[in-house]
Amino acid sequence: MTHDSRHITFFHSPQSRSAGVRILLEELGASYTVHPLNMQKGEQREAAYLAVNPMGKVPAIKHGDVLVTEQAAVYMYLAELYPEAGLSPAVGDALRGPYLRWMTFYGSCFEPAAVDRAMKRDAGGQAMSPYGSFDVVIDTLAAQITPGPWFLGERFTAADVLWGTAFNWMLQFKLVPERQVFVDYAARVMARPARQRALALDAAMNAS
Repeated sequence: MTHDSRHITFFHSPQSRSAGVRILLEELGASYTVHPLNMQKGEQREAAYLAVNPMGKVPAIKHGDVLVTEQAAVYMYLAELYPEAGLSPAVGDALRGPYLRWMTFYGSCFEPAAVDRAMKRDAGGQAMSPYGSFDVVIDTLAAQITPGPWFLGERFTAADVLWGTAFNWMLQFKLVPERQVFVDYAARVMARPARQRALALDAAMNAS
C-alpha cells in the first residue's frame, strides 16, 4: 500500500475532542489533510458537515470512500492503517485484548461517568447505569495506570493518546479527581514531540 493510498481527510476543530486525533496523526507520521470546522460559528451543525456526521461532532475522518466517526473507532482505524508505527497491538498480540478493552472503556464508562458527575446527574441504579459508579470507574483507571509508564505498561499505544489527552483536559476543568497518578500520566503524554507538533499546527491554523 502506498503512502498516498492511506491519505486521510481529517475533520477537526482545535480545543475539542478531535485535538487528540491531530496528536495521533502526528505520532503515526500519517498523510492527512485537515478540513477545519469553526465550532464557535456553528459550522458543525451546517448541512455540509451533518452529511458527514449527523451527530454534528468531531472527530471524523475519511479514508477514500470510508467514513469513520466516534473517537475510539477513529483512533483504532488510524493506528491500524499505519501499523509500522506500532501503536496498535496486532491480532495475536497479548496486548490486543487489553488495548481494545481500554479503548472502548473510554466511551462506554469513563466519559458518561465524568459527564454525569459534572452535570450533577444521578447515575441511576447499578442495573441501568452503563458504568456502575463514578468512584469505581476512577479507582479502576488509577489501578490500570499506576504501574506505568503507559496505559498498557511499557508499550506506548494509541490508547495513550486517547487517555492522555482526556486526562489532561478533564484535570484542567476539574472533571476528575486530581490524583497524582493521573497528573503524572497526562504530563508524560503531553510532553511527547507529536503533541508539541500538533499544538503548533493548530496555532498556525487558528492564526490563518
